[in-house]
Amino acid sequence: MGAGRDANHNAVGIKSKVNDNRSVHIHLAAREVTWPIEVGIVPALASAFQPRTALRDEIDAAPAQGAAATPTQILSGGGGVGKSQLAALYAAEAVHAGMDLVVWAGATEVQQVIAVYAQTATRVSVPDATGEDAERDARAFLSWLATTDRRWLVVLDDITDPAGLRGWWPSSRTGTGRVLATIRIHDARLTGNGRRRVRVGVYTPDEATAYLRTRLTEDDAEHLLDDAVGDLAAVLGRLPLALGHAAAYMLNQDLSCTRYLGLFSDRTRPLGQLLPEEADAEGYGREIATTLLLSLDAAQRTEPVGLARPALRLAAFLDPAGHPRALWTTPAVLTYLTEHRDPAPDDAPRPEDVTAEQAEATLRVLRRYALISSGRGQDPRALRIHALTARATREPLGDAALPALARAAADGLLDIWPDPDHDHPDLAASLRANTDQLHRLTGSHLWHPKGHEVLHRAGSSWISTGFAAPAVAYWKHLVTTSREFLGPTHTSTLRACAGLSNLYRGTGQKAEAIPLTERVVADCERLLGPIHHSTLEFRADLVTFYADAGRNAEALTLAKEILTDRRKALGPEHPKTLSARDALAFAYGQVGHTGKSVTQTENLLNDRTRILGPEHPDTLRTRANLAASYAAVGRTEDAITQTERVLNDRERYLSPTHRDTLTSCATLASVYSQVGRVTEAIPLAERFLTGQEQLHGPTHLNTLRARNSLALYYAQAGRSTDAIALEESVLADCERFLGPVHRDTLRTRSNLAASYGDAGRITEAIALAKSVLADRERLLGPEHPETDYARRRLRILSARQLGQ
Repeated sequence: MGAGRDANHNAVGIKSKVNDNRSVHIHLAAREVTWPIEVGIVPALASAFQPRTALRDEIDAAPAQGAAATPTQILSGGGGVGKSQLAALYAAEAVHAGMDLVVWAGATEVQQVIAVYAQTATRVSVPDATGEDAERDARAFLSWLATTDRRWLVVLDDITDPAGLRGWWPSSRTGTGRVLATIRIHDARLTGNGRRRVRVGVYTPDEATAYLRTRLTEDDAEHLLDDAVGDLAAVLGRLPLALGHAAAYMLNQDLSCTRYLGLFSDRTRPLGQLLPEEADAEGYGREIATTLLLSLDAAQRTEPVGLARPALRLAAFLDPAGHPRALWTTPAVLTYLTEHRDPAPDDAPRPEDVTAEQAEATLRVLRRYALISSGRGQDPRALRIHALTARATREPLGDAALPALARAAADGLLDIWPDPDHDHPDLAASLRANTDQLHRLTGSHLWHPKGHEVLHRAGSSWISTGFAAPAVAYWKHLVTTSREFLGPTHTSTLRACAGLSNLYRGTGQKAEAIPLTERVVADCERLLGPIHHSTLEFRADLVTFYADAGRNAEALTLAKEILTDRRKALGPEHPKTLSARDALAFAYGQVGHTGKSVTQTENLLNDRTRILGPEHPDTLRTRANLAASYAAVGRTEDAITQTERVLNDRERYLSPTHRDTLTSCATLASVYSQVGRVTEAIPLAERFLTGQEQLHGPTHLNTLRARNSLALYYAQAGRSTDAIALEESVLADCERFLGPVHRDTLRTRSNLAASYGDAGRITEAIALAKSVLADRERLLGPEHPETDYARRRLRILSARQLGQ
């Protein structure tokens, strides 16, 4: 068989009419058939075509799964992923190998397939093919394929009507044939009878980068390649069609990867400008936006009718890496789909509100037409849209379409956000990413009339991760954006500023917290007045920040002013006034007026007990503060008695796992350790740690600090092995999540040095102590108390080494 076989001579019967209207058959001499034969135009392979080895291995393995049926692979995938190019590669290889018959049939309409079959029947001199009836000749060709011992390949390219193709699939009973088909639609009617679906996606990162390198190099344009080539491939979504258009445009405009990437990242430039039709150097035949959305009209006509387009538009503003399926059953999204469904004809009844089942059906339609892709049902990124499909969907939308879309998506994300979310880290990460993408693409529409709650929820989620740097970056951006859209004293802006300043304080960045809060206080005083409740709230925060930073005189002065202003504005028994008294008592303690601090706190406790009751959280908090004041003045037994009472009351009135209850566990553990009752401190510290892990997760800053405290108690109890193991794990996590020079990281390293020293590992202890001293001198200065402590710690360890 193949090119070396002799020419085949077949008899062909042709019908003819005679004058007496009787039909006769005239048997003409069969024309000569020369093998091999190629029917249809096989597309040329694109320049720099990538072999896609892994994908080809999957395609080649598919026939083995088809038992005795004719090997048939259905290459399915969205527009521009290279389905037809893969099929063309197989066809070209078959021709080159001398396969007897290679047929390429466009299959957007069934009649195209029939016409090519009929043409091929004539070319191969199929018996009973007369040339008069295309459909009959096509069926004769299929019969011939089923029984011939010739080797053949039939490619059905771009099937759009799977139902219409029923009955026109080639088969081979001799095992000499193979069928390849390409289609966008994921349709179950295409599988079975030995037909196997192979999903064709975008290039791998290596293939995409290799394509650009090869394409530009082949055109003597190596100078356009630079370090941004990988980033450019990623931004283009590794879509073969987009890579081809982009490379041609870069060549035409002499643009480097970096310059083109800058242009492409500018959302004001439409795809038609950056991937223009005239850059279609490979002859794809369509501009890219049309290619990507070619099946949207068909999807829009599919039941449930009229929902595909609004659903795709909403998906286009979410993270291309994926979003949760649960979003589509939220009330906000269902309402959006109802309001933006294609209107019914005038004489048709108004459609009912869109149900969750219809929304799910719409997602299946979009997936079927390869406009989105779908993973496992509960995967937090189960539903994905290619970045270029999303951009092509967004670009025609006017600004008027964005407010409703932004609100629906934001409301839906907020509705499925778990609280707390630390038990669902993958879902939380997906929701944060989707919120960021929605915010980036809709801009001001999430800020009117105020900042949408989902923006603050994402910020809280970042804090709960324990990743200080991205959390701070997010809140700084939130503050800046809120000021831009709403002004410096809008409630959303003040809320964002409060979140950022407290985050600064919680991560040890006190120097950053103070100027931010001072600026907010100044804005509030200028625009709202000195006794406005927002002004007073931020002034109260400033008292705490000043005290934390050792600016005690300023803290005391400000605390007195706030109390005076609150008494004047709110009265002596208002909760805010009582809080101001609490802050003043704290400030007295900070400046060394411990006696006044105790007296102020005792009086406040009496008043809160009278006004709020003994079980009120604020009353319990005041009692906890009184215990701390007692400890500060050396009244240790009174401090222990009060702290034990607070813990018991919080367990009874709040719950054993309430945040305040857990705080009492940590406080009592600290007090016990200070008086040598470390064996009683350890179970309380362990309980506190368990609570922090449950509330925040294992790597949150609060959890890391709880682990560090427990390690100190282990060391104090002589459990050096336990202390070292815990401190080593905490140090590794601190360095990973907080950075090597974060103050908590340095404290942990210092503690570990001490534990190494206690265990006799002096060399390791000194090395750590030296690194701590060097970092603290550089970051805090040589005179800072923590630097001085590090210096003394190093001297002690060095003396111990000399004494060995």
